[in-house]
Amino acid sequence: MEIPFASIPSFHIIAQYGPDKPEISSIAYNSRQVVKGCAFFCVPGENTDGHLYIDEAILNGASMIIGSNPVLLADYAEKHPDLSFAVVENVRLALACLADFFYQSPQTNLLKIGVTGTNGKTTTATYVYNLFNLLGVSCGFIGTTGILGAAGKMPFQKSTPTTPISSDIHQIFRKFVTDGIQAVAMEVSSIALDQKRVEGIRFDVAIHTNISEEHLEYHKTFEHYLQSKLLLFKQSNAAVVNIDDEGMSKEILETIDYPHLTYSSQLDSGADLIWTACESSDSGLDFELRYQGQGWPVHVPLYGEYNAANLTAAVGTALLSGIELVDILAVLPKMSQVEGRFQMIHGPGNRKIVLDYAHTPVALAAVLQEVKKLSHNRLIALIAGIGIRDFSKMPKMAKAAEGKADILVVTVDHPGHNEPALVIDAVLEGLTIPYKQQVLTANSRREAVLAALKESGPGDLILLSSGSINGAQIVRGEYIPHSDEAIIEEFFSSKNSEF
Repeated sequence: MEIPFASIPSFHIIAQYGPDKPEISSIAYNSRQVVKGCAFFCVPGENTDGHLYIDEAILNGASMIIGSNPVLLADYAEKHPDLSFAVVENVRLALACLADFFYQSPQTNLLKIGVTGTNGKTTTATYVYNLFNLLGVSCGFIGTTGILGAAGKMPFQKSTPTTPISSDIHQIFRKFVTDGIQAVAMEVSSIALDQKRVEGIRFDVAIHTNISEEHLEYHKTFEHYLQSKLLLFKQSNAAVVNIDDEGMSKEILETIDYPHLTYSSQLDSGADLIWTACESSDSGLDFELRYQGQGWPVHVPLYGEYNAANLTAAVGTALLSGIELVDILAVLPKMSQVEGRFQMIHGPGNRKIVLDYAHTPVALAAVLQEVKKLSHNRLIALIAGIGIRDFSKMPKMAKAAEGKADILVVTVDHPGHNEPALVIDAVLEGLTIPYKQQVLTANSRREAVLAALKESGPGDLILLSSGSINGAQIVRGEYIPHSDEAIIEEFFSSKNSEF
């Protein structure tokens, strides 16, 4: 494809060398993925800089290099006059603009729903995905649990754990459109917004779940974290806002001047959608959904009272998308569980295993409160420190769980370049001594899951919190395959296990 840079919106070139309308066959931000005719973007990262890999990109066949270092690119242009070089102010912004153009702006043919929040992004986006497909609106999904087409998971190696880099997003959008998908529900993280991964995308509906302290290893301050999340609502046409969340709802409502629906659990809140009288049982949730002065009983085979809120957000999204409430209510009983989000697995001896990848103190406290509403004998809870995140959060995870389970199994998720024992020690610092419950430790998540299962007896409830990213554990930069579900199946099917 010939790229007429002057006609690409927001693609501002400071300096250009070589052919001014290069032929481009593909886009890459990783020099190892460069092929002949590729446009290579020198994306700056937290641990490295794409400008360091220009030689490799050229060797692999790049026809154009886009970067932000004018001196360096001018030097390369002198050595390679047959190649195109472009200097831009912001490489990530340039990548987003070119990717949308290169893939022929597939976003214009999709109804786009973006979900942001500290907790509940994956669950809420998945509920939107499930709800729209049940309603006959073919919907895709982009988020922590992978890339899903209307029929299920699609093979795609994501560039980041939650929201992919912009060129991947537009490539996925193109695939969705080619497959006849009409809508996409996607998680939009604060880091993705700050790094302009969704720049240029105009969302049809933006959903806000909540906000609490998170990702300070990246944002440094809570204010920067909040302002990053607010960016989503500045590039949307409608919004669904949780007014029970005092941390951000006011700021959103002050920012937007377009159609929106608010939701709440409080009858006197004045919200457009209210979920109330929620009750949990082993068969799921029962609650009343109120809208426009009327109430409807709802039963869904989902667990965790806070998921009534996430489901209500999905309902609001469907309403803003022009779907009638009567049609929405008709399909709610068919809603399915979300992978790793209060996901119930039944084991031998009436054991219940709940997978909930709560990875913040607020989320962990909430899921511990909810699991106790299920019938059980003892509660065994696995909690973890995440080695690739802020160490100051780790003791808070222990404080959130202290005294709320009969046994705590403390481990590490995604140790990264840290020694697992150091991460575990950081978590343990949050516990009172002497311990208020039995405490076990394990140096890997696999060992921790097995330890929790081995401790269980008939009628016990095992909560496996935190968890894997894209079915893997990140260890020293490598993604090591991991599945709690596979470990559970292996454990209970073992001939050596007696129950």
